[in-house]
Amino acid sequence: MGLFSKIKNMFKGYDEEEKNTAEEKIDEDESEEEDESIEIEEENESFEENEESESDGLEQGEEVFEKVEEPKKKKGNFFGFGSKKEKKVEEEKKSVKVYEKGLSRSREGFVSKLANLTNKYKKITDEYFDELEEILIMADIGVNTVMDFMDRLRERVKEESITDPSVLKEIIVDELFIIYVNDEVISNKINYREDGPTIVLFIGVNGVGKTTTIAKLANKMIDEGKKVLMVGADTFRAGAVEQLREWSVKVGAGFYGKEESDPASVVYDGIELAKKDQYDVVLIDTAGRLQNKVNLMKELEKINKVIDSLVEGGASETLLVIDATTGQNGISQAKAFQEITNITGIVLTKLDGTAKGGIVLAIKESVGIPVKYIGLGETKDDLQVFDIEKYIYGLFKDMM
Repeated sequence: MGLFSKIKNMFKGYDEEEKNTAEEKIDEDESEEEDESIEIEEENESFEENEESESDGLEQGEEVFEKVEEPKKKKGNFFGFGSKKEKKVEEEKKSVKVYEKGLSRSREGFVSKLANLTNKYKKITDEYFDELEEILIMADIGVNTVMDFMDRLRERVKEESITDPSVLKEIIVDELFIIYVNDEVISNKINYREDGPTIVLFIGVNGVGKTTTIAKLANKMIDEGKKVLMVGADTFRAGAVEQLREWSVKVGAGFYGKEESDPASVVYDGIELAKKDQYDVVLIDTAGRLQNKVNLMKELEKINKVIDSLVEGGASETLLVIDATTGQNGISQAKAFQEITNITGIVLTKLDGTAKGGIVLAIKESVGIPVKYIGLGETKDDLQVFDIEKYIYGLFKDMM
């Protein structure tokens, strides 16, 4: 079974489950209404039969009244919640909906063009391949990625003697994501330390949503029961430290930062505070002045030396934050930062604001760094752990 079919069947189950749940709810409501109706009829008959005896009738009438008013027990545990399994299923459904909604612009732009192309051609021709190539490039997948992809696609068409574009539709989805996975075991999780604080370093140019991303991730970690400290080491940009401080108050995280101080010294003091107060995670904001790469590289080197001296193994993660709406410029930023420091993962923000969702594939192919989180909206729940299967569903839902 191809990846397309696997994902189609997987999320078809969610849709059917929602439909079944709705139908079950209607059946339950109707059943409850019938039971209430029977109870009322039985109670009326009982009251009429005993009306001859005024005292007995009154007593039985009171008993009936009490029975009718007795509240029905709610399903679930004492607090009204379902099991852990049910809660997990609900969280998964919610996550899928966020992907579906957040990728709607990309889906409308990219997938609708792909569908129109399939309807336009009855047979696979050179003109079909040319138009497909243009659609993929316009989706921000990247020229090199598209060229490699088209070679693979032409080879499969030739080997399998495929002539119908509608058959090729599923193969296109499979091949695109084979490019992303590339036979690798891709981790989208934070590597938490078992002893001492987990250090997560955030880098990225100004304006990509770095500070907001730190706040959203802190909120997510706090919800998971972790004690989080936010450290404002972007002392170069005016107001950056104060902005992070305000976010720490909103999400309920600890904070350490100093205006107009050496970033490395701020990191040192912040980690010392985290060790002293037994914080689980330290999220460090850094400067994003990529236009002066030499100074930025020296600053990050100094920060990493400080972290290495205080925490065995150094930073667990160095996450590069990229604005998805900047397209190929975001890939250029990734390559530039890759020259400066070791990046363990990408956070792709504002993916809901672009019709070019293919940038996820382009980044992975261009710099070989996995996307760990994606931003699909403005609320705290819209920062999602990147899941390739949910991404496929969100992007290609209309084709499934």
